[in-house]
Amino acid sequence: MTTDVIDRTAEPVTADGVSVTDRAARRIRKIMDKDPTAGALRVSVEGGGCSGFSYKFDLTASRADDDLVIEKDGATVLIDPTSLPFMAGSEIDFVDDLMGQSFQIRNPNATASCGCGTSFAV
Repeated sequence: MTTDVIDRTAEPVTADGVSVTDRAARRIRKIMDKDPTAGALRVSVEGGGCSGFSYKFDLTASRADDDLVIEKDGATVLIDPTSLPFMAGSEIDFVDDLMGQSFQIRNPNATASCGCGTSFAV
């Protein structure tokens, strides 16, 4: 798999069916501004969680050659090739509401999810 780099300002930016909203890009950039050693937000899928799979968010300074790279408005999101099929068509957003602040993934492949929003089943 080759590395894709997308750099557009219209919402949402899409790469391999994964999109990043303007709100998420702004929040990622704000986090990166506070931690100059982190160059990107890595989003991955792991086994576990109440519904079978869960999303993991990490700050990272390194990229793998086969990572999907989405760049938007100074924010960088990395997704590894193992996680990508589980996230195809998903939208990465940042929500700030009465329940708190969090990155949320709207995943059309999920057949079930838990109340916390970080665990899903396919």
